[in-house]
Amino acid sequence: MLDIIIDAVLDCLKLLPFLYLTYLVLEYIEERAEEGSLKLVRQSGAWGPVAGSALGIVPQCGFSASAANLFAQRLISAGTLVAVFLSTSDEMLPILISNSVKLEVIAKILAVKFMSGLAVGLAADKLLHLCRHEDERVDLHEMCEEENCHCEEHGIFLSALVHTAQIAGFVLVINLALGFLIYFIGEDKLGGLILNRPVVGPILSTLVGLIPNCAASIIITQLYLSGAMTAGAMAAGLLSASGLGLLVLFRVNRRAMGDNLKILACVFISSVVIGIGLDILGVVF
Repeated sequence: MLDIIIDAVLDCLKLLPFLYLTYLVLEYIEERAEEGSLKLVRQSGAWGPVAGSALGIVPQCGFSASAANLFAQRLISAGTLVAVFLSTSDEMLPILISNSVKLEVIAKILAVKFMSGLAVGLAADKLLHLCRHEDERVDLHEMCEEENCHCEEHGIFLSALVHTAQIAGFVLVINLALGFLIYFIGEDKLGGLILNRPVVGPILSTLVGLIPNCAASIIITQLYLSGAMTAGAMAAGLLSASGLGLLVLFRVNRRAMGDNLKILACVFISSVVIGIGLDILGVVF
Protein backbone atom coordinates (compact mmCIF):
# COMPACT_ATOMS: atom_id res chain seq x y z
CA MET A 1 0.00 0.00 0.00
CA LEU A 2 2.82 2.37 0.90
CA ASP A 3 4.51 1.67 -2.45
CA ILE A 4 1.34 2.71 -4.27
CA ILE A 5 1.27 6.03 -2.46
CA ILE A 6 4.98 6.60 -3.03
CA ASP A 7 4.69 5.77 -6.75
CA ALA A 8 1.69 8.10 -7.16
CA VAL A 9 3.54 10.94 -5.43
CA LEU A 10 6.68 10.35 -7.51
CA ASP A 11 4.67 10.34 -10.76
CA CYS A 12 3.12 13.63 -9.71
CA LEU A 13 6.47 15.15 -8.75
CA LYS A 14 7.98 14.21 -12.12
CA LEU A 15 5.10 16.02 -13.80
CA LEU A 16 5.50 19.28 -11.84
CA PRO A 17 8.40 20.85 -13.82
CA PHE A 18 6.62 20.27 -17.13
CA LEU A 19 3.32 21.62 -15.88
CA TYR A 20 4.89 24.68 -14.30
CA LEU A 21 6.98 25.57 -17.36
CA THR A 22 3.97 25.06 -19.62
CA TYR A 23 1.74 27.33 -17.57
CA LEU A 24 4.53 29.87 -17.24
CA VAL A 25 4.84 30.02 -21.02
CA LEU A 26 1.06 30.25 -21.42
CA GLU A 27 0.87 33.05 -18.88
CA TYR A 28 3.64 34.93 -20.66
CA ILE A 29 1.92 34.51 -24.03
CA GLU A 30 -1.34 35.69 -22.50
CA GLU A 31 0.30 38.82 -21.14
CA ARG A 32 2.83 39.68 -23.86
CA ALA A 33 2.20 38.10 -27.22
CA GLU A 34 0.34 39.90 -29.98
CA GLU A 35 -2.57 38.31 -31.81
CA GLY A 36 -0.53 38.17 -35.01
CA SER A 37 2.16 36.00 -33.46
CA LEU A 38 -0.48 33.74 -31.89
CA LYS A 39 -2.08 33.27 -35.29
CA LEU A 40 1.32 32.33 -36.71
CA VAL A 41 1.80 29.71 -34.01
CA ARG A 42 -1.62 28.21 -34.65
CA GLN A 43 -1.07 28.09 -38.41
CA SER A 44 2.24 26.23 -38.04
CA GLY A 45 0.31 23.05 -37.26
CA ALA A 46 1.15 21.49 -40.65
CA TRP A 47 4.60 20.59 -39.32
CA GLY A 48 3.39 20.10 -35.77
CA PRO A 49 3.02 16.29 -35.95
CA VAL A 50 6.67 16.01 -37.01
CA ALA A 51 7.90 17.85 -33.94
CA GLY A 52 5.29 16.14 -31.76
CA SER A 53 6.42 12.68 -32.82
CA ALA A 54 10.07 13.54 -32.23
CA LEU A 55 9.51 15.05 -28.79
CA GLY A 56 7.20 12.24 -27.74
CA ILE A 57 9.86 9.53 -27.91
CA VAL A 58 11.86 11.27 -25.18
CA PRO A 59 11.23 9.12 -22.06
CA GLN A 60 9.13 11.61 -20.09
CA CYS A 61 5.35 11.52 -19.68
CA GLY A 62 5.47 15.26 -18.95
CA PHE A 63 5.58 16.11 -22.64
CA SER A 64 2.13 14.65 -23.21
CA ALA A 65 0.73 16.66 -20.31
CA SER A 66 2.33 19.85 -21.64
CA ALA A 67 0.96 19.15 -25.12
CA ALA A 68 -2.54 18.70 -23.67
CA ASN A 69 -2.33 22.15 -22.08
CA LEU A 70 -1.06 23.72 -25.30
CA PHE A 71 -3.91 22.12 -27.25
CA ALA A 72 -6.46 23.41 -24.76
CA GLN A 73 -5.09 26.90 -25.52
CA ARG A 74 -5.36 26.17 -29.28
CA LEU A 75 -1.61 26.72 -29.66
CA ILE A 76 -1.03 23.33 -31.30
CA SER A 77 -3.23 21.29 -33.61
CA ALA A 78 -5.13 18.14 -32.78
CA GLY A 79 -2.79 16.19 -35.05
CA THR A 80 0.22 17.42 -33.12
CA LEU A 81 -1.38 16.32 -29.86
CA VAL A 82 -2.25 12.89 -31.29
CA ALA A 83 1.33 12.54 -32.55
CA VAL A 84 2.70 13.29 -29.08
CA PHE A 85 0.30 10.83 -27.44
CA LEU A 86 1.17 7.98 -29.81
CA SER A 87 4.94 8.50 -29.78
CA THR A 88 5.29 9.13 -26.04
CA SER A 89 7.66 6.47 -24.73
CA ASP A 90 7.01 7.18 -21.05
CA GLU A 91 8.86 4.59 -18.92
CA MET A 92 9.38 2.14 -21.79
CA LEU A 93 12.86 3.26 -22.81
CA PRO A 94 14.49 3.13 -19.35
CA ILE A 95 13.08 -0.38 -18.80
CA LEU A 96 14.36 -1.64 -22.16
CA ILE A 97 17.81 -0.20 -21.49
CA SER A 98 17.95 -1.56 -17.94
CA ASN A 99 17.12 -5.03 -19.30
CA SER A 100 20.05 -4.83 -21.75
CA VAL A 101 17.79 -5.05 -24.79
CA LYS A 102 19.76 -4.76 -28.04
CA LEU A 103 20.01 -1.26 -29.47
CA GLU A 104 18.59 -2.34 -32.83
CA VAL A 105 15.50 -3.71 -31.08
CA ILE A 106 15.03 -0.45 -29.17
CA ALA A 107 15.53 1.51 -32.40
CA LYS A 108 12.82 -0.55 -34.17
CA ILE A 109 10.31 0.03 -31.36
CA LEU A 110 11.03 3.76 -31.27
CA ALA A 111 10.77 3.92 -35.06
CA VAL A 112 7.32 2.30 -34.97
CA LYS A 113 6.14 4.80 -32.37
CA PHE A 114 7.63 7.77 -34.24
CA MET A 115 6.23 6.78 -37.63
CA SER A 116 2.84 5.91 -36.13
CA GLY A 117 2.61 9.26 -34.37
CA LEU A 118 3.68 11.11 -37.51
CA ALA A 119 1.32 9.30 -39.89
CA VAL A 120 -1.74 9.38 -37.64
CA GLY A 121 -1.03 12.96 -36.57
CA LEU A 122 -0.84 14.17 -40.16
CA ALA A 123 -4.00 12.23 -41.02
CA ALA A 124 -5.83 13.77 -38.05
CA ASP A 125 -4.98 17.26 -39.29
CA LYS A 126 -5.45 16.72 -43.02
CA LEU A 127 -8.20 14.12 -43.31
CA LEU A 128 -10.18 13.77 -40.11
CA HIS A 129 -10.43 17.52 -39.43
CA LEU A 130 -10.54 16.99 -35.68
CA CYS A 131 -11.23 19.97 -33.48
CA ARG A 132 -11.50 22.79 -35.98
CA HIS A 133 -10.83 25.65 -33.59
CA GLU A 134 -7.85 27.38 -35.17
CA ASP A 135 -9.54 30.75 -34.82
CA GLU A 136 -10.92 30.10 -31.34
CA ARG A 137 -8.18 30.72 -28.86
CA VAL A 138 -9.19 30.03 -25.27
CA ASP A 139 -8.31 32.79 -22.84
CA LEU A 140 -6.27 31.43 -19.94
CA HIS A 141 -8.03 33.86 -17.61
CA GLU A 142 -11.36 32.21 -18.46
CA MET A 143 -9.90 29.13 -16.81
CA CYS A 144 -9.09 31.25 -13.77
CA GLU A 145 -12.71 32.35 -13.53
CA GLU A 146 -14.00 28.79 -13.88
CA GLU A 147 -11.62 27.49 -11.22
CA ASN A 148 -12.24 30.55 -9.00
CA CYS A 149 -8.52 30.57 -8.16
CA HIS A 150 -8.02 34.38 -8.31
CA CYS A 151 -4.60 33.71 -9.82
CA GLU A 152 -4.85 36.66 -12.19
CA GLU A 153 -4.44 38.90 -9.16
CA HIS A 154 -0.85 37.67 -8.90
CA GLY A 155 2.14 37.77 -11.27
CA ILE A 156 2.74 35.16 -13.93
CA PHE A 157 5.03 33.10 -11.68
CA LEU A 158 2.48 32.70 -8.90
CA SER A 159 -0.35 32.28 -11.37
CA ALA A 160 1.49 29.45 -13.12
CA LEU A 161 2.17 27.89 -9.72
CA VAL A 162 -1.53 27.98 -8.80
CA HIS A 163 -2.56 26.25 -12.03
CA THR A 164 0.22 23.68 -11.60
CA ALA A 165 -0.90 22.88 -8.05
CA GLN A 166 -4.52 22.44 -9.16
CA ILE A 167 -3.71 20.01 -11.97
CA ALA A 168 -1.08 18.17 -9.91
CA GLY A 169 -3.57 17.64 -7.09
CA PHE A 170 -6.12 16.25 -9.52
CA VAL A 171 -3.53 13.92 -11.08
CA LEU A 172 -2.39 12.70 -7.65
CA VAL A 173 -5.92 11.74 -6.60
CA ILE A 174 -6.58 9.86 -9.85
CA ASN A 175 -3.18 8.17 -9.72
CA LEU A 176 -3.82 6.92 -6.20
CA ALA A 177 -7.20 5.52 -7.21
CA LEU A 178 -5.73 3.78 -10.27
CA GLY A 179 -2.77 2.49 -8.29
CA PHE A 180 -5.02 0.77 -5.77
CA LEU A 181 -7.20 -0.58 -8.60
CA ILE A 182 -4.19 -2.14 -10.34
CA TYR A 183 -3.00 -3.50 -7.00
CA PHE A 184 -6.27 -5.32 -6.35
CA ILE A 185 -6.60 -6.58 -9.93
CA GLY A 186 -2.99 -7.73 -10.05
CA GLU A 187 -0.39 -7.44 -12.81
CA ASP A 188 -0.49 -11.22 -13.32
CA LYS A 189 -4.19 -11.07 -14.23
CA LEU A 190 -3.52 -8.23 -16.66
CA GLY A 191 -0.84 -10.38 -18.26
CA GLY A 192 -3.20 -13.32 -18.50
CA LEU A 193 -5.75 -11.21 -20.33
CA ILE A 194 -3.28 -10.21 -23.03
CA LEU A 195 -1.26 -13.42 -23.31
CA ASN A 196 -0.48 -13.89 -27.03
CA ARG A 197 -4.08 -13.67 -28.22
CA PRO A 198 -4.49 -12.57 -31.87
CA VAL A 199 -6.66 -9.47 -32.41
CA VAL A 200 -7.92 -9.60 -28.83
CA GLY A 201 -4.39 -9.13 -27.51
CA PRO A 202 -3.78 -5.73 -29.17
CA ILE A 203 -7.25 -4.54 -28.17
CA LEU A 204 -6.82 -5.45 -24.50
CA SER A 205 -3.27 -4.15 -24.49
CA THR A 206 -4.48 -0.83 -25.91
CA LEU A 207 -7.04 -0.57 -23.11
CA VAL A 208 -4.32 -1.17 -20.53
CA GLY A 209 -2.17 1.48 -22.21
CA LEU A 210 -4.99 4.01 -21.92
CA ILE A 211 -4.79 3.82 -18.12
CA PRO A 212 -3.58 7.37 -17.31
CA ASN A 213 -0.68 6.25 -15.19
CA CYS A 214 3.03 5.79 -15.86
CA ALA A 215 2.62 2.21 -14.58
CA ALA A 216 0.82 1.21 -17.80
CA SER A 217 3.94 1.41 -19.97
CA ILE A 218 5.95 -0.40 -17.29
CA ILE A 219 3.46 -3.30 -17.16
CA ILE A 220 3.27 -3.65 -20.95
CA THR A 221 7.04 -3.50 -21.48
CA GLN A 222 7.75 -6.03 -18.75
CA LEU A 223 5.10 -8.42 -20.06
CA TYR A 224 6.59 -8.27 -23.55
CA LEU A 225 10.11 -8.88 -22.25
CA SER A 226 8.82 -11.90 -20.35
CA GLY A 227 7.26 -13.31 -23.54
CA ALA A 228 3.69 -12.80 -22.35
CA MET A 229 2.49 -10.91 -25.44
CA THR A 230 3.13 -10.52 -29.15
CA ALA A 231 5.03 -7.62 -30.69
CA GLY A 232 1.75 -6.26 -32.07
CA ALA A 233 0.08 -6.31 -28.67
CA MET A 234 3.09 -4.64 -27.11
CA ALA A 235 3.15 -1.94 -29.79
CA ALA A 236 -0.59 -1.32 -29.43
CA GLY A 237 -0.31 -0.88 -25.68
CA LEU A 238 2.73 1.39 -25.86
CA LEU A 239 1.15 3.53 -28.58
CA SER A 240 -1.89 4.20 -26.42
CA ALA A 241 0.19 4.64 -23.25
CA SER A 242 0.51 8.42 -23.30
CA GLY A 243 1.19 8.67 -19.59
CA LEU A 244 -0.84 11.40 -17.95
CA GLY A 245 -1.56 13.26 -21.18
CA LEU A 246 -5.15 12.10 -21.69
CA LEU A 247 -5.97 12.66 -18.03
CA VAL A 248 -4.71 16.25 -18.21
CA LEU A 249 -6.52 16.80 -21.53
CA PHE A 250 -9.91 15.87 -20.07
CA ARG A 251 -9.18 18.09 -17.08
CA VAL A 252 -8.05 21.27 -18.85
CA ASN A 253 -10.19 21.05 -22.00
CA ARG A 254 -13.57 20.49 -20.39
CA ARG A 255 -15.30 23.05 -22.60
CA ALA A 256 -14.68 20.86 -25.66
CA MET A 257 -15.38 17.39 -24.32
CA GLY A 258 -16.48 16.20 -27.75
CA ASP A 259 -13.03 17.03 -29.12
CA ASN A 260 -11.41 15.13 -26.27
CA LEU A 261 -13.47 12.05 -27.09
CA LYS A 262 -12.51 12.29 -30.78
CA ILE A 263 -8.83 12.43 -29.84
CA LEU A 264 -9.26 9.48 -27.48
CA ALA A 265 -11.01 7.50 -30.23
CA CYS A 266 -8.26 8.38 -32.69
CA VAL A 267 -5.56 7.16 -30.30
CA PHE A 268 -7.47 3.98 -29.46
CA ILE A 269 -8.40 2.98 -33.03
CA SER A 270 -4.98 3.73 -34.50
CA SER A 271 -3.20 1.82 -31.72
CA VAL A 272 -5.40 -1.25 -32.23
CA VAL A 273 -5.11 -1.17 -36.03
CA ILE A 274 -1.33 -0.77 -35.98
CA GLY A 275 -0.95 -3.51 -33.37
CA ILE A 276 -3.10 -5.98 -35.32
CA GLY A 277 -1.30 -5.04 -38.53
CA LEU A 278 2.09 -5.81 -37.01
CA ASP A 279 0.83 -9.21 -35.84
CA ILE A 280 -0.58 -10.02 -39.28
CA LEU A 281 2.76 -9.13 -40.85
CA GLY A 282 4.50 -11.34 -38.29
CA VAL A 283 6.73 -8.52 -37.04
CA VAL A 284 9.08 -9.44 -34.21
CA PHE A 285 11.21 -6.82 -32.50
